[in-house]
Amino acid sequence: MKNLLVTGGAGFIGGNFVLSAVAQGHRVVNLDKLTYAGNLDTLATLRGNPGHVFVQGDIGDRALVGKLLVEQRIDAIVNFAAESHVDRSIDGPAEFVHTNVVGTLGLLESAVAHWRALPPSEQTNFRFLHVSTDEVYGSLGESGKFTEQTAYAPNSPYSASKASSDHLVRAFHHTYGLPTLTTNCSNNYGPYQFPEKLIPLMIHKALIGEKLPVYGDGRNVRDWLFVGDHCSAIRCVLEAGKPGEVYNVGGDAERENIHVVKTICALLDERRPLANGATREALIAFVKDRPGHDRRYAIDAGKLKRELGWSQSESFESGIAKTVDWYLANESWSARVLDGSYRGERLGQGGI
Repeated sequence: MKNLLVTGGAGFIGGNFVLSAVAQGHRVVNLDKLTYAGNLDTLATLRGNPGHVFVQGDIGDRALVGKLLVEQRIDAIVNFAAESHVDRSIDGPAEFVHTNVVGTLGLLESAVAHWRALPPSEQTNFRFLHVSTDEVYGSLGESGKFTEQTAYAPNSPYSASKASSDHLVRAFHHTYGLPTLTTNCSNNYGPYQFPEKLIPLMIHKALIGEKLPVYGDGRNVRDWLFVGDHCSAIRCVLEAGKPGEVYNVGGDAERENIHVVKTICALLDERRPLANGATREALIAFVKDRPGHDRRYAIDAGKLKRELGWSQSESFESGIAKTVDWYLANESWSARVLDGSYRGERLGQGGI
C-alpha cells in the first residue's frame, strides 16, 4: 500500500483514479480546490472510508501541501489538478496560466522540499507523476502519430499552459533530481465527465431533445481513451516507470467528431427511443468552428506498451456503450452538476 497525494481528485480523470486506487488498497489524500468541474458526488461511495482523506485546497498553497506531505507520510504525488477545457481557455487564458503553470510550480517546490527531507530509502521510492495531454504536441496531418520525441507546438491557451507545466516538471527532474514521471494522454471519456466536454454534452442534449452542435465540418479527429484504461496506465507508470521519463497514453481509437456524435445518437435511439420514432441524428447542427481548432491528434503508446507492459481493455465501441449506459443510469449525477453555473452553452467563441 502507498500513501498517495492526488491533486484534482474530485475532477473527471482524478476522481476515477481515486476510486480505483482506493479499491486497490492505496490510501489517498485527495486535494481539490472544488472549482466548477470538481464534484464530490463523484466520490460519494468513499464517504467514511479510512482509505480516502479529502482536503479542499489549492495546489499552489505551499504551507498546506507541505503539511499534508509530512503529516500524511506521502510516498507519491499524482497531479491531475488543471483547468482543462480548450473553449474556456479561449475565453479566459489567465486562469489557465494561474492553475496549470503557477500552481504546478508551487506543487513542485513543495515536493522538492519534502523529498529532500526524506531518508535515503524513501527518497529512492518517492515519485511525482504529472498528468498531461497530447494537445501540447499541436496538430497532425492526415498521417503519423505523436511520440514522446514529438516537438511541442501548442495551439490553444490551454495546451500552452500544459506545455509550460510539462517543461517545469522536466526541469525539476534535471535540475534538482526530483524523481518525476510525465504522462501525455489522448482524449478521455467515461463516467463522471463534466458535461462541457463533447461526449457527455452530446448525451445530455440528445436526451432532452436539443440541437447537437458540431464544430466546423465535424471531421476533426481525436484518439479516444476510456478513462478506466487511462487510470490503469497511470498506475502502471507510477509503479514501474523510470524517473525522468515521459510516457504517451492513447486508446488506439481515432474517430472523427461527427462519427462520435452519430454513435451516441444510435446508442441512445436503441436504449431510449424517441416517442415520435424520430432518430437523434436529425438533431445534429454544424456550427462555426472553434478558433485555432486542431485538425487531428493521434497517440503512439508503443513505449508504454513495450517497456511497461500496459494495454487498454476497452475498444471505442465497448467504451462508448459503457459510457452511454452509465449516464442513463446516473442522470441524477448530471442533473446536480448542471444545477451549477454551466448550462450547456457554447464557450470559446473568441474570448479576449
